[in-house]
Amino acid sequence: MAMKRLLVTGGCGFIGSHFVRLMLEREAWRVINLDKLTYAGNLENLRGIDEGEHYRFVRGDIGDRALVDDLYKEERPTAVVNFAAESHVDRSILDSAPFFQTNTIGVQVLLEGGRKYGVERFLQVSTDEVYGDAESREPCDEEYRLAPSSPYAASKAAADLLSLSYKRTYGLPVLIARSCNNYGPFQFPEKLIPLMIRNSMLRKDLPVYGDGMQRREWIYVGDCVDAIRRVLERGDDGAIYNVSTEEEYTNLDVIHLLCELMAGEASMDAASLLKSMQFVADRPGHDRRYATRATKIREKLIWNPLVTFEEGIRKTIRWYLENHEWVERVTSGEYRNYYDAVYVRAWG
Repeated sequence: MAMKRLLVTGGCGFIGSHFVRLMLEREAWRVINLDKLTYAGNLENLRGIDEGEHYRFVRGDIGDRALVDDLYKEERPTAVVNFAAESHVDRSILDSAPFFQTNTIGVQVLLEGGRKYGVERFLQVSTDEVYGDAESREPCDEEYRLAPSSPYAASKAAADLLSLSYKRTYGLPVLIARSCNNYGPFQFPEKLIPLMIRNSMLRKDLPVYGDGMQRREWIYVGDCVDAIRRVLERGDDGAIYNVSTEEEYTNLDVIHLLCELMAGEASMDAASLLKSMQFVADRPGHDRRYATRATKIREKLIWNPLVTFEEGIRKTIRWYLENHEWVERVTSGEYRNYYDAVYVRAWG
């Protein structure tokens, strides 16, 4: 049987690299990884994986029409999974232009290539943030209206609608997976969990937006990529799937658990860590709550998350403690300018 070819974009990023590793465990696939290698994309995330029959790396931008067309023409992928995205709300508030360039225009380029060269599956990796603030309402299923609050979420919602339009207009076999907040090894330390771990390691303040009572669902990255694999291989053509644990925690819940587990893993004092919390000016337009229902993927694709929140946090802490050199390498230079802009100068 001929080997199927899978184009993964953003495969050197946090979630994408875990997905690449998962798919390379399945001998049926040749994985072509297209990644621009921005600050959040790192070849070290795929250390130990060599190019050959089953894997190829291409450095490039999904918005580069000529490059993407050549790649489709050369590799003729059976399927595409798009992880490539500018993904942090805070950065989209500071400058939204790169988000629409990559998250919306880049997706159009990928969709057009998929239409032109006849891919059999096109999976757009999206986010629960497209539903907007779920404060004082029931959790969202896949039919809920889109009401994005931030430039980041708006760029992802636009990509979702564009993808569905290619399904309706051209018959492109599109699928969408909307995930809740991921965490785990290799996550760039701008998101809540790796930021708190890194700052704890360095004995720095733990910045908390507003009152810290924003509620989120969290999923361990290994569970998320397993869900995305199932959507790719078994999802219904044209379907949308929420990927979540359906368990909500406030940011303060997360930080308290982190401090408790960090104290045990790194021989630190939990009370001292908690005293390092510093409440800072809230993010503009900050959603209070995200909440989704994942009934469809649980019942139709027989998927359930396997890693509990406490177990996942403990595994994540251990990884960062064992890989502190990686953390320091990725948080030099530009990261410090960003950190100061958001947490020190309070949004300018």
